[in-house]
Amino acid sequence: MQRYGSVIKLRPEKLSEYKQLHAHVWPEVLSMIAACHIRNYSIYYKDGYLFSYFEYLGADFAADMQKMAADPLTQAWWKLTDPCQEPLETRKPGEQWASMEEFFHVD
Repeated sequence: MQRYGSVIKLRPEKLSEYKQLHAHVWPEVLSMIAACHIRNYSIYYKDGYLFSYFEYLGADFAADMQKMAADPLTQAWWKLTDPCQEPLETRKPGEQWASMEEFFHVD
């Protein structure tokens, strides 16, 4: 299992919309997340930033992310959520959410 953390800004005027969207995530989007071997997925908010955490249990992260990105319903979901977000300038090429380095973990 691999843990992932990432961060992105949330446009202040989109806070309410983003919260409402995530209060009613489409079942097909949740199924795709599970089909791509992602578990314990959480998104947190603080002072204009969103922080996501999830655990990946698959064997090929890149392939699973390509599978998710190719899914038409996931693409439709992202068309709603992406305009709420403002990617960090320091993110890696190709990233929407900026990946974070894990400094510490304890079970």
